Amino acid sequence: MNVKQVIVIRKDLKMRRGKEISQGSHASLAWLSHRLRESNNNPKFSEAEQEWLTSAFAKVTLQVESEEDLRQVFQQAKEAGLEAHLIIDSGRTEFDGIPTATAVGIGPDEVSKIDKVTGRDSSLGKTEKVKLY
Repeated sequence: MNVKQVIVIRKDLKMRRGKEISQGSHASLAWLSHRLRESNNNPKFSEAEQEWLTSAFAKVTLQVESEEDLRQVFQQAKEAGLEAHLIIDSGRTEFDGIPTATAVGIGPDEVSKIDKVTGRDSSLGKTEKVKLY
């Protein structure tokens, strides 16, 4: 099975490199953290998630130009039935104390499912709103 996770980061925020990395890390772990909390530390994983956890942790990082684009990717992923988490930074170190949507984590899941939302043939890919980081 071919599986991956996609991390989408907002380009327009011009975050420091370290901040981008931490927001991407939050996005990557959000699904697992959520699963552990909701299952009382006894999570159930789909076949694709198990494959991802026991293989190479394949990730692709993409960038979008705006909060609107980020929220659109998030919404489309949810509508497609994918595990998706919107990361809202608290604003303590950047963004003047204003909570700010910075990233989205999608998956892990089958590449074919995720690519329908973020791949070149997706509606976002066709309009080039999602770009390889």
